[in-house]
Amino acid sequence: MDKLVIEGGRRLEGTVKISGAKNACLPILAATLLSDERSVIKNVPALRDMSTMLKILKNLGVRVQQDGSTITVEPAGYKKYVAPYELVSTMRASVCVLGPLIGKQKKAEVSFPGGCIIGPRPIDLHMKGLKALGVDIKVERGYIVADAKNLKGSNVYLGGHFGSSVLATGNTMMAAVLAKGTTVIENAACEPEVVDLTNFLIKMGARIEGVATHRLVIEGVKKLHGAEHSVISDRIEAGTYILAAAITKGDITLEGVALEHIVALTDKLAEAGLEVKKAHDGIRARYARKLRPMDVTTLPYPGFPTDMQAQFMSLMAVTDGISVITEKIYPERFIHISELARMGADILLEGASAIVKGVKGLSGAPVMASDLRASAALVLAGLVAKGRTDVHRIYHLDRGYEDIEKKLLKLGAKVWREKEK
Repeated sequence: MDKLVIEGGRRLEGTVKISGAKNACLPILAATLLSDERSVIKNVPALRDMSTMLKILKNLGVRVQQDGSTITVEPAGYKKYVAPYELVSTMRASVCVLGPLIGKQKKAEVSFPGGCIIGPRPIDLHMKGLKALGVDIKVERGYIVADAKNLKGSNVYLGGHFGSSVLATGNTMMAAVLAKGTTVIENAACEPEVVDLTNFLIKMGARIEGVATHRLVIEGVKKLHGAEHSVISDRIEAGTYILAAAITKGDITLEGVALEHIVALTDKLAEAGLEVKKAHDGIRARYARKLRPMDVTTLPYPGFPTDMQAQFMSLMAVTDGISVITEKIYPERFIHISELARMGADILLEGASAIVKGVKGLSGAPVMASDLRASAALVLAGLVAKGRTDVHRIYHLDRGYEDIEKKLLKLGAKVWREKEK
């Protein structure tokens, strides 16, 4: 097991290339199961989660070839429909194979998903959407067992307690594209990653209207063909590097990222005083003046993303004044507070809100990553802290950030990876 070691206090500057979006790439790779023909997926990041998804595809009998960031999937003739516990339990997003298996094989057995621990994230909306399509679905032996011999279009409302669900929208949509008749998904998630999946399905021959809206109308077709697609850039990775510029008082240009995908974050940072503007093929983030404290509330897209909450907290922890950060998506997603406190942060948790009192500086310390985005928050804190920070359990970080230490080194950070003793 590795840890990341950071010697803080260095200003970051330069250019960084943003990788493909993990949360778009995973369901897109799963969607290749809907056809018998070859698909080519480009701009695939080299991440632990991607390796897990490829193992799942291979386990199902699908042929997979990788050439750098390009994945070629040849699903012709695969007959298996079981995604086993030993693979699915390591990554929550692997549940996205459920919809394609139901659509193509008309049956599926998928283990309950795993991944990082940020509070309960039920799959009730997945099951609701699939049941509306006539799928007989139940839970047995820790597996979601589905029989879809009567798969047919229907109307389904996918609103949950904390808003729409990206994965539930994807699973329902991927099952519906091969169902008989018309499916209408109300309160569908409309995140850029869902739009990217929808565009890939349309390239495969799916008939979908309402792209990028909360209402998707899907006319089922008899079969889909293979397609070639380049995955969008990762808006959360981009946001993390923008915050790296802010917290180190730096100047970073991000290549290959769409500003419109992260406007909720950049608007808030601009209000705080960070200079964020379009640059050639990307974004430039530059610290130009002392930042102000900001209150934020996480909301479904296009609101402030829950996946940026922890990283934003690190910035506010060293910003003069008091900020209030409210978590509306996953109210228990505050495990990183105790680790930031070890570094000298002054943060008080009140229900679903964190009250952050900015301090003059943080000090390096050994800290433990609890989930993917908490890992990134601790790295940001380490970049600005005085002395050495050891971030343990960075296997979480490897699930969502491609070559993070190499990219940070290129920007001027002093960071390296060590084996745990």
